[in-house]
Amino acid sequence: MMAIVKQIRRLTLFETLLLLALLLLAAFMSLPIVFIINHAFKPFHELFLFPPTFLVKDPTLTNFYELFMRPVARIVPFSRYLYNSMIVAALSMVAVILSSCMAAYVLSKLQFSLKKAVMAMIMLALMFAPETVAIPRYLIVGWLQLNNTYFGHILPVIASPVAVFLIKQFIDQIPAELLEAAKMDGASELRIFIRIIIPLSMPAIATISIITFQGVWGDASASTLFMQDETMKTLPYYITTLTSGMANTVAGQGMAAAAGLLMFLPNLIIFLFAQRRIMETMVHSGVK
Repeated sequence: MMAIVKQIRRLTLFETLLLLALLLLAAFMSLPIVFIINHAFKPFHELFLFPPTFLVKDPTLTNFYELFMRPVARIVPFSRYLYNSMIVAALSMVAVILSSCMAAYVLSKLQFSLKKAVMAMIMLALMFAPETVAIPRYLIVGWLQLNNTYFGHILPVIASPVAVFLIKQFIDQIPAELLEAAKMDGASELRIFIRIIIPLSMPAIATISIITFQGVWGDASASTLFMQDETMKTLPYYITTLTSGMANTVAGQGMAAAAGLLMFLPNLIIFLFAQRRIMETMVHSGVK
């Protein structure tokens, strides 16, 4: 604490003003987080106050109780949707990391005849919005008979052009001499990939892990298009049903607020744990 105080005393006037401005900016940027947390604990009458209140006056757990004990949960419990989302998000992250790292390593450090063509196709794929490939995905999943399976959730997200491009740019920073030295010591391509490429690419892997988790955790398209069995649908789909239809437009707002907090917290927690790795990715610090 004393060291921090001494460091503050050494700041110039400009540095002090800059620090205050950054603190104010950080406080302003944190307002949505404060609102989401407060909104989830608001009782029903506070949700519709005008003008709306930012902070909750009478916090309650009623919204969470109704979310978990909703009448439809007697058929498919809320825990089932949550379990499906956790399984799909975890398996999707593992699949994307493995496939993207292997593809990025090949494109970055190995030489083959169609290398430029493959990279051009990946760059072209970055330009397509997800909606433009919804019908081909539906046809492929149906043709492979993956409806109502966990793999039906995972397959459409395994090929991630963003992840491949990001990791390739990061692996490009690793000196070729380091890999050549490992080969001279008798290391195989697989050993180099596991013992050198993966550890040095951890910042980029952490970044794509967050990107993949956020995309999968909040995606309801797979449940809507590919899953007809209610027990195979995920939490985002369940949340869309809370306020759908005239009967739930008002009554479901409390449950939607609680569900919104549950959807947001995992993203926040993962980012807080991986933020240092993300910063390293942004400055391309592949080798120190």
